[in-house]
Amino acid sequence: MNLSLSSQVALVGGSTQGIGQAVAEELARLGATVVLLARNEVRLREVAASLPAPAGQAHSYLVADYAQPVQVQQRVAAYLAAHPAGFDILVNNTGGPAGGPLLEAPLEALRAAFEQHVVCNQLLAQAVVPAMQERGRGRIINIISTSVKQPLPGLGVSNTIRGAVGNWAKTLANELGPHGITVNNVLPGATLTQRHTSLIEKKTAQTGQTTEQVEAGMLRLIPAGRFGLADEVAAAVAFLASPAAAYINGINVPVDGGRTSSL
Repeated sequence: MNLSLSSQVALVGGSTQGIGQAVAEELARLGATVVLLARNEVRLREVAASLPAPAGQAHSYLVADYAQPVQVQQRVAAYLAAHPAGFDILVNNTGGPAGGPLLEAPLEALRAAFEQHVVCNQLLAQAVVPAMQERGRGRIINIISTSVKQPLPGLGVSNTIRGAVGNWAKTLANELGPHGITVNNVLPGATLTQRHTSLIEKKTAQTGQTTEQVEAGMLRLIPAGRFGLADEVAAAVAFLASPAAAYINGINVPVDGGRTSSL
């Protein structure tokens, strides 16, 4: 099975921590040259310097805040002006919206989440696809959530926006398939990241339960009986980015230990 990403260039969003960082590390380990995209330049510099480089890759980064779509667009455009060969792989990933009931969400929270996830994904796809079309191949992989298949309690805005991203991706997969470009979604379940920790902390504050009680309640819903690791999500992303996955297009891949109850 050909999993080599040698000579491939990957743009990875939200890559200074958690799943995004794990994805960047895995793609680099398989031979890709990785360009990190996030807002914290100190962390970007640290992560870029720590990435594996088995083929002597020179990893780099772009500083941009997903809360400012125009800034994301401008930074990527500047990179492409200097590197017209562009990217072979785009991994769309950024932090999720705050939790809470949908009815209580302020309108601005919905607008901000839509811009951060749907609009930024759209701008990035528009930037990277032309070079992919010229080569006749490419990968776009979106890290979303299992809420695409099954809305999660207490995550109203996130459920809404994640569903929008899922439909955006499926539409794009149909449009780009004839050009040799695949578009797929990876749907993490409960994964040990900073967001996971913050959601548990919020639930303990709301319910008065201990952290252990909240975690036990979550684990009862996961057949695997444990929380996931960022590396396990990254492995799914890396496979979809590889030559071995060339005929896989327009799908959702839950990485959730079996928690999602739908097929």
